[in-house]
Parts: sequence; C-alpha cells; structure tokens
Amino acid sequence: MIGFENVRKEYPGGTLAVEDFSLEIASHEAVALVGTSGSGKTTLMRMINRMVDPTSGRVTIDGEDVAGMDPVALRRSIGYVMQASGLLPHRTVLDNITTVPVLRGTAKGEARERARELMDTVGLDPELASRYPAQLSGGQQQRVGVARGLAADPNILLMDEPFGAVDPIVREELQSELQRLQRDLRKTIVFVTHDIDEAFRIGDRVVILRPGGRIAQVGTPQEILADPADDFVASFVGADRGTRTLHVEHVDGRDVVVDADGRAAGVLAGAPAGGGNGSSGNGSSGTGSSGTGSHRADGGHEGERGQEPPR
Repeated sequence: MIGFENVRKEYPGGTLAVEDFSLEIASHEAVALVGTSGSGKTTLMRMINRMVDPTSGRVTIDGEDVAGMDPVALRRSIGYVMQASGLLPHRTVLDNITTVPVLRGTAKGEARERARELMDTVGLDPELASRYPAQLSGGQQQRVGVARGLAADPNILLMDEPFGAVDPIVREELQSELQRLQRDLRKTIVFVTHDIDEAFRIGDRVVILRPGGRIAQVGTPQEILADPADDFVASFVGADRGTRTLHVEHVDGRDVVVDADGRAAGVLAGAPAGGGNGSSGNGSSGTGSSGTGSHRADGGHEGERGQEPPR
C-alpha cells in the first residue's frame, strides 16, 4: 500500500506545488493521476521513489516512511516508465531491459533470460533484442520501456505519461497491452496523464487534480461520470457533452454509458434511475482513505469521505 499523509511541497521562493495532500493506494490497485500542466501530478508520483522529497508530511510504502529508506535502493525496487521511454541510446534493447536487475546484483545471464521473457510479455519480436533504440519505432521503444520497468519484478510501477509521445493508434494499442499486463501481473500502478480518457481506461480509481494541485474528485471512472463533483469535473471528463454512447449500466441510481471495453464514458441525461446493480463505492480493487465512495472536494457524494487534499 502507498500512503500520502498530509503531504506538502514548497519550493524555494515560495512556490507551493502541493498542499496537505492525503491519499491511500491499495496494493495491486491502478490509480491514475490526471490534470492539466501545473497540477502537480508528476510531483506527487516522484515523491513515491524520492525523486522529490516533500517539505512536510509523509509518503509511506506498506506503512514505512520512504524518508527513512535509502533512495538508490528504493528507486531500484520500484519500476519507472516515462514518456519517450528514456532508453539508453548506446545500449541494445536487451541491455536496456537488464539495467536494473544487473545493478541489483542479478547475474548477467539470468538477467538476459528474464529480459527475453519480458520481451515476449510486452509483445516485442525477439529479433529486436540486438537493436538500438534509434532503430525502433516509437511504439517499440515504449514497449521496451515497460519491459525495463518490470525487469526487477517490482511490486510498484510508476508511469509518467508513458504513451504521450506516440501516435493515437499506437497509444491505444499500448493502453490495451497495459490493461492485459495488469490483469496478469497485478502490480500497484501509479499512472500520470493529462488525458482523461486514458485515465478512465487505465485506472481502477482516478484522481482529478485542479490547477494548483488541489483534488477535485477521487473515485472510480463510473462514480466520477455518474456524479461529477462540480462543473470543473463535468467539463474535464466530458460528461457535459454527451458524446459517448454504446450501452448503459446502472451505477448508484444513474444510467452510465459504457463503451465496448467496459469503460465508463458518460451519463444519459434525463434517463430514469437505474436499479443499482452497477459498481459499488469501493471501486474495482482495494480500498483506501478515498476508496469507499467517490471523494468530492465539496464532500457531496455519499460514502466515506477521504482526507480532502489540495494537491
């Protein structure tokens, strides 16, 4: 479990990036942090592996404060996937994937065997093993980045807009691949994006951040679309446009439009109340301080209210 406890981040000069942010992320849960530029989503994610230290408050992993952990060992124990893959240009695909296991002391032969297995897992042709990043397509590079993030078999995987640099078709393929991997591997994923559709597709829960780092709403995609906290959230998720229609499921007494992948896509305006056989307030995975019901900045949604954090 990952915990943010009253976290605050203030930079020299008085710039406040995060103010009193609290959230729990359950083990094996995928949580998407989504917001516009300047909402602090990447700052929060980087606190988990101590690439950014909070000014005050605590970030914990399984109850242990990360501030007391060796930062190098911590980072090597956590998978990290970034935009444009971040691959080492002078190393082959296989050597890029083996980087962290070798640094952690795994024998090179064993690390290479694991890397070949991961290439298959993420859908990479084994013939690409000896190529260099510049010889790969953008989608192939991102798959190598995901394989590298998984190479040390981490419990936690941090993903910082990993698919933002590829074209829309490849991006959708990579999103589907990540969904499949998560069903098989059940990692704890923190996924940063500015794309609400991507957040709804990847996240068991979604944290919508306002400019300035304040939480607007936390909940499952279905909860957020069924009951946006305010006009900002409704506009951000597109619930005010009514453009997504495939089929309807009943969630908390409302008729929610769901696409072919089971992803919530909107709410039918003026539809009769449903029968309540949709998802419950605790989401599709474990609970946290915000896991029992959709958290709204105004506290207006039923269910247990989590800590109200301006991010």
